[in-house]
Amino acid sequence: MDSLKRLGPFIAVAAQLQPADMGTLAAAGYHSVINNRPDNEDEGQPSSAEMRAAAEASGLEYHHLPVVSGQITDADVAGFGELLNQVRGPVLAFCRTGTRSISLWALSEAHHLDPLALLAAARDQGYDLSGLAPRLEQYAQTSSRPQPAGTISPTQRYDVLVVGGGAAGCAVTASLLKRDPHLRIAVVEPREQHYYQPGWTLVGAGIFDRAQTERPMGQCIPRAAQWIRSAVAAFEPDQQRVVLEDGNRLGYRTLVVCPGLSLNWDAVEGLKETLGKNGVTSNYKFELAPYTWQLVQNLRRGRALFTQPPMPIKCAGAPQKAMYLSCDWWLKQGVLSDIDVEFCSSGAVLFGVPTFVPPLMTYVERYGAQLSFNTTLTAVDGPAHKAWFKQVDAEGNSQVIEKSFDFLHAVPHQQAPAFVSQSPLANADGWVEADHETLRHPRYGNIFSLGDVCAAPNAKTAAAVRKQAPVVAENVITVLAGKGPRALYDGYGSCPLTVERGKVILAEFGYGGKLLPTFPLDPAVPRRLAWDLKVKMMPGIYFDMMLRGREWLAHPKHLPHEPLAVEAPAACDFGKEPGK
Repeated sequence: MDSLKRLGPFIAVAAQLQPADMGTLAAAGYHSVINNRPDNEDEGQPSSAEMRAAAEASGLEYHHLPVVSGQITDADVAGFGELLNQVRGPVLAFCRTGTRSISLWALSEAHHLDPLALLAAARDQGYDLSGLAPRLEQYAQTSSRPQPAGTISPTQRYDVLVVGGGAAGCAVTASLLKRDPHLRIAVVEPREQHYYQPGWTLVGAGIFDRAQTERPMGQCIPRAAQWIRSAVAAFEPDQQRVVLEDGNRLGYRTLVVCPGLSLNWDAVEGLKETLGKNGVTSNYKFELAPYTWQLVQNLRRGRALFTQPPMPIKCAGAPQKAMYLSCDWWLKQGVLSDIDVEFCSSGAVLFGVPTFVPPLMTYVERYGAQLSFNTTLTAVDGPAHKAWFKQVDAEGNSQVIEKSFDFLHAVPHQQAPAFVSQSPLANADGWVEADHETLRHPRYGNIFSLGDVCAAPNAKTAAAVRKQAPVVAENVITVLAGKGPRALYDGYGSCPLTVERGKVILAEFGYGGKLLPTFPLDPAVPRRLAWDLKVKMMPGIYFDMMLRGREWLAHPKHLPHEPLAVEAPAACDFGKEPGK
């Protein structure tokens, strides 16, 4: 509810609300709610039916006026205006960031309020609607509001436009400004908070506090860059433009696409409804990692299931890290012998780089965990404490298996955001196409990608971003100078496998599973040094170095000429059995 912005005594707007917020709104004196988001627009988004039920249960009038991000039509504006004339106020309108709702409000009021006053009112609440100025003027001049379909507002143009303010977006922006402080850079990011996601495994094991993994977005995006608090709706690469959710367009000389990936909780039937209760949790969600630790401490006997979905996912080792740290706690508490632990993985192997499988198996055996490969979670009944899995045998035959549980750590299926997968930039699987070495788009020479949304077959980790950001920064600079890219990415990724409290197997590897250790030590040996690096040093390296353009051990390799396009083998292949 911190995102609520009052535009007057009758109306306020807000970013995405939750069903639990409806009671708070009613207590605050609101009488009506308008939801401007289409269903299934984003991961974790409550459905309109859920919002309606919660609103009406709290005595609120509920209206659903879905507006497609970046495509506010005259009919949308007219519909919003009619609702404002009909509903009992005060009214709260919301969408993903509040931008669509406040844009609808401004456009619906332009026939009788000064457009400059509307822009100022929005600006006072933290929304820049300057891109709507021509349309507001047009609406002000006639009550019929004749905005022609397809009319485009004049665009702002940047040297570099970065889509996404996560690890990749902040790191590459800092690396670019380090090389050229005079670049005109904008970062498009709707979220107000920035998360250090590698720390959530440690939150789920009681080692970190959740607050250690969260900082305000404004502290993470470099100050010399312009932060555009909006969401991207579409790409227009032929026109070198990006469309925002309010319909405004931003132009660019070069574009860097790194919005991260989306967690698809709906891919497993019943999972979203039971998360955070009935013994079902996931370290892949900021709000749930503390619940994981609560469950681990309380479980004294029974069955604990840990799942891993089909690749690709962010941090491919995280599903088993949760298992190792939980088992380590249960072992030290003397209750592990009373707990049946099972790791159910969609993959065919324990880890996608063969070097690290033997030391990991030592811990699997120590903890007495059962491994079930080619076994994918498909449905969960939380109240009944039952889960169903699709299991495929060596001949390709499949069967559905029911398993009961007392504890379930579920990892969601993962995919590119819809505005990426449905764009001209995507490959057949929905990820942003990119040359595997230069990270430049093969069809649009002024577009680059890095991080989780990039189609390069590296492990999707923050450590990969640390090496990718300088490569993209240098190649963007050369493209802006009218030259071809020279900096190369070798597929580096790192997965600090927390096999017990105080010991980590530091798996560092590149394309094809090639070992790329930072230190001259056997990487397959669990070490206290690697634990200290993970727990004591990595958060500082992340926030104070990587996001600040301090490229520790990350200087890219260069060629004296533009490299040929390459097709690199997967860095971490969970679908390939040893020797095959």
